[in-house]
Amino acid sequence: MPFATLASATTPTCHIGLGLAAVGRPGYINLGRDDDLGTDRSVEALRTRTHDLLDAAYAQGVRYFDAARSYGRSEEFLADWLTKRPDADDVVIGSKWGYTYTADWSTDAEHHEIKEHSLAAYERQRAESDALLGDRLDLYQIHSVTPESPALTDKDLHVRLAEAAAQGLTVGFSTSGPAQADAIRAALAVTVHGEPLFRTVQSTYNALETSAEPALAEAHDAGLTVIVKEGMANGRLAVAHAPDALRAVAEETGLACDAVALALVLRRPWADVVLSGAATTVQLASNL
Repeated sequence: MPFATLASATTPTCHIGLGLAAVGRPGYINLGRDDDLGTDRSVEALRTRTHDLLDAAYAQGVRYFDAARSYGRSEEFLADWLTKRPDADDVVIGSKWGYTYTADWSTDAEHHEIKEHSLAAYERQRAESDALLGDRLDLYQIHSVTPESPALTDKDLHVRLAEAAAQGLTVGFSTSGPAQADAIRAALAVTVHGEPLFRTVQSTYNALETSAEPALAEAHDAGLTVIVKEGMANGRLAVAHAPDALRAVAEETGLACDAVALALVLRRPWADVVLSGAATTVQLASNL
């Protein structure tokens, strides 16, 4: 399991990962994006920003980096960084398949991504991820599984994923939507030849959205590594938008609202890795 080293790590920041959704493409759903990225959202500007974030994260002890096929050029940016940083041989690299990025580097496209959880989509996107990340890819997750996702019932897909797992790739899934708990429990029941298929789960959990907690605890107890995304609720827990209760704790502790929001998640006994979605090195330092 690629997360075994993180599970035994004593440095707290090893349990924080860096998600690249906010910097892999010019348009995303986080609040305050215009202030964070400014007007230059060219490919090279975001490549440089991503590399700066990865350098800062690695220097401060972060060892898990999370990308996706639908995060624009996140895999490309990450692959470039890995080539430039051969010393970073202890990082865990995760990506996701199931959405295709369709905005063509535009911020006002009608559709930014298209979802498809078919075997054909897996094979196509796995080849694309492999072309960029090769044997550095440790974890490949089905992106945004919901209870009705065909990925939960497609036996042919399950067999192919199990074959990938047998070759050393860790197979996981992420969840989204209002029925995350149902999706998690359905995924926990998926087996191939009597063995559980999935070894990790990545779900939304934060001070404003706690509904998945019981199911995430069950997943942790079943031996899955639990990765938490959107711990900052896409910016709604940052100081500019934070609820009064969060502001009060931040003032009492002398920390920023974002640090308190992420600490709340990190203290859950089932949370193994919590993602920072920082878009600037200043945000990352505050998160950490």
